[in-house]
Amino acid sequence: MTSGETVSARVTRSLPWAFASGAGVGVLGGMIGLGGAEFRLPLLIGLFGFAALAAVILNKAMSLIVVVTALPARLAAVSLADLGQHWPVAVNLLAGSLLGAWAGASWAVRMRSATLYKVLAGLMVLMAAALVPAHASALGAVLLPGPAQAAAGVVAGFGIGVVAAIMGVAGGELLIPTIVLLYAVGVKTAGSLSLVVSLPTMLVAFARYSRDGSFAVLGANLRFVAAMAAGSIVGALLGGLLLGVIPDMVLVPVLAVILLVSAVRMARHA
Repeated sequence: MTSGETVSARVTRSLPWAFASGAGVGVLGGMIGLGGAEFRLPLLIGLFGFAALAAVILNKAMSLIVVVTALPARLAAVSLADLGQHWPVAVNLLAGSLLGAWAGASWAVRMRSATLYKVLAGLMVLMAAALVPAHASALGAVLLPGPAQAAAGVVAGFGIGVVAAIMGVAGGELLIPTIVLLYAVGVKTAGSLSLVVSLPTMLVAFARYSRDGSFAVLGANLRFVAAMAAGSIVGALLGGLLLGVIPDMVLVPVLAVILLVSAVRMARHA
């Protein structure tokens, strides 16, 4: 903890606060089938007082924990056999997302802090816009010939990898509508495929961040990360149980507004 950090940041970094805020984020995400990392990032910066790059790295660590926990649970709903039928989809997206994750992490560590805050604000607006198609009741597929579909998958994967690396998120908000629209896969299966793509993509971003000195923030805050990640997992499970209690047509716009407000605050933070 540096001398420049505020008293409120030191107080709110207590483990109970970390768990509680992670749980709140997890509930929000779980109610719409997401991990909630896009909502956790503004808290890490605005409430807990972490600098932009440190917050991204911590968010990435917690996103990785949540995805590793969620993947076995998703396999109970969508079997390995069902996923195996769609392995070309995962390979196609990974061909772009792995490169995108490395590139995005490389750009993030080289950005000036003020620039990174502005980029994060812009990406939050993108996430807010992506919430609607990701949770629309019916998404029509874009029918492309094989080579064009493969090329589009690599390009989309690269962009998603960049966004996921810079924000420290799993990228499900972008992966799910991409899989549904580009490959005509059902939303339920797309949710599981998104985790299959997210896991190696996040590991690549982690590998790139580990080469930079700012990665030390993770070692210095392991207990904080563990507490907030545990809260996120518990909250996501609870949110899953509450799935459908609040209609998506009400919940999704509210969450999109939360992201837009966070984006404005992030831009002002710069």
